[in-house]
Amino acid sequence: METIHKIGRRKSAVARIYMSKGKGKINVNGKDYKTYFPLETLQYKIDQPLKLVGVEGKYDIKVNVEGGGITGQVEAIRLAISRSLCEIDIENRPSLKSEGLLTRDSRVVERKKPGQKKARKKFQWVKR
Repeated sequence: METIHKIGRRKSAVARIYMSKGKGKINVNGKDYKTYFPLETLQYKIDQPLKLVGVEGKYDIKVNVEGGGITGQVEAIRLAISRSLCEIDIENRPSLKSEGLLTRDSRVVERKKPGQKKARKKFQWVKR
């Protein structure tokens, strides 16, 4: 198996992953993913598609991620891993799709409008 390259996005975070056969090492921006994302919930989100398909420990994953916050970065990585697992074996697609791991979450921050305090909040208005 050659290296599979996939991209995942969430908000302003972009994750590029390179997946190849290996021993289950996951490196994010040159560090182990458990040191880059110290919270258990974030580590679970990265492991989720691998555990769902049952291939944890079989692939080495190298991740380059930039932009956004840590949650957006983790969800971008999760989407990229799910997409690469579908490319490896099309049989993985139904289980990943039923968990919602192949859906690109397109929600982004609404822009600030001119003449307003924030995106939706207005300046205080006085009648008299």
